[in-house]
Amino acid sequence: TFDLYSKISVKGPAIHSLYKYLTTESGFNGDIPWNFSKFLVDKDGMVVARFGPDANPAGKEIGAEIEALLSR
Repeated sequence: TFDLYSKISVKGPAIHSLYKYLTTESGFNGDIPWNFSKFLVDKDGMVVARFGPDANPAGKEIGAEIEALLSR
């Protein structure tokens, strides 16, 4: 039921429950500094990595994390 195209709050008093979890309970805590922060979630729904806005989704850093997850 997570709508990919709806505008939601990623911080502040109206923070969406997904981002509240990601930034306070996932183990990769901290405010979202800017648009395009990325969280990598494994097949069991566990957050396994967090990347800043400058990380390229098709780049080596994220790709290596994904390859490592696929090899498990």
